This record gives sequence, structure tokens and C-alpha cells, in this order.
Amino acid sequence: MTDPFSQGDIDAVYRAIAARRDVRHFVPGAIDEALFARLVNAAHLAPSVGMMQPWRFIRIRSDAVREAIVQLVDEERLATAAALGERGAEFMRLKVEGIRECGELLVAALMDRREEYVFGRRTLPEMDLASVACALQNMWLASRAEGGGMGWVSLFDPDKLAALLSIPAGGKPVAVVCIGHVAQFYPMPMLEMEGWASRRKLDDMVCVDRWDRKANVE
Repeated sequence: MTDPFSQGDIDAVYRAIAARRDVRHFVPGAIDEALFARLVNAAHLAPSVGMMQPWRFIRIRSDAVREAIVQLVDEERLATAAALGERGAEFMRLKVEGIRECGELLVAALMDRREEYVFGRRTLPEMDLASVACALQNMWLASRAEGGGMGWVSLFDPDKLAALLSIPAGGKPVAVVCIGHVAQFYPMPMLEMEGWASRRKLDDMVCVDRWDRKANVE
């Protein structure tokens, strides 16, 4: 094996993966510029289908724009509660974002003119979104390794958010990203802590050769 990681480095990677959390509770305070640069660079190092690099990040510095994003999220939160029917009231009790409290706010978007990129997307055009998800996961893991929190908020109308941020036609916002300091990390995913859902067994997710042939995974 060429250029292997040390066992300590390997352990650290798996520790970051296991300890990553979708954070909604932040301690107010600015993020160091050097740290911010490292996190965005980690995102930019992500793999992308056909090397298209479809991610674009809009850094929100204006308090007025931040508040407008809060309002869009609140609108969608109410619409989501209505769509959930009998679980709507339970959903409304959940804390779903930390936009006002986080030290740094970004909007991650898909670039425009994505139709020009065919490599790897001719039959699966959604691979552009998968590539952005890889970038966000890099940022998430780097944030956790640095001792900071990150939250991915997807409760918004993409057309309204695109208009607010002057995203060109063909572009599309896919995440409001909250980054900041935390007092402590949740011991498990917050939705699991709140009883909204639980992590399914890995055995239920892995098959061999065909969909209905389950594998045993330790």
C-alpha cells in the first residue's frame, strides 16, 4: 500500500464520521477566517461526477438577508407541518435550524448551465446534487474535526431563496449551511434523541447480488 495513514489518523477519520452531528444549537461568536477558509476548501476538495464541480457557496454577511432566510424557513416549516398531518404538531416542537445563532451562514447551490455537463450524468442527471452532497459532507466532517458544529437546513422554497440571492436561472439552492461554535455535541443524532426516528440496522440496508437477498454485516 502506498503512503498509508498512521493508525491514529485512520482512527481519527472514523471518529469524525461517527461523531458528526447535524447541529441546531450554537454558541454565538464569529468563526476565525482561517478556519472558515479551511472548511470551504475541504468542501471544494470533494469528488464530483465528471469533475463538474457543481457547488457554489454564497456567504451571508448581511443581517437583513439572514433574517429574510429565517422567514423563508419559517414559511416552509409551517407548510411541512401541514403536509405531515398527524405528526405536524410533533414536528413543530422540534428545533430545525440555528440560523440566527450560528457564527457563519452559507447557502450552497447548484451552478447554472449544468446541462452542458454530460459525463456521468446522461442517464443520472441528479449526480450533480450528489456531488454537492459530497462537498457538504467534507465540510461537515472537517467542522467536527475542528471542534465546531455544522447544520444543513433544507426547509425553504428554492425559487424564493434563489430570487432573494440573485441566483441565475438554472442555478438552484440546495442547503442553508449553519456553522458555528457549540457548547457540546449531541450524544446521538438530534432527531433520534427527540424520538422522531431511529437509525435502522445496517443488515436491512445491504443486499448481495439482488435486492431481496440480505447480507450479514457486522
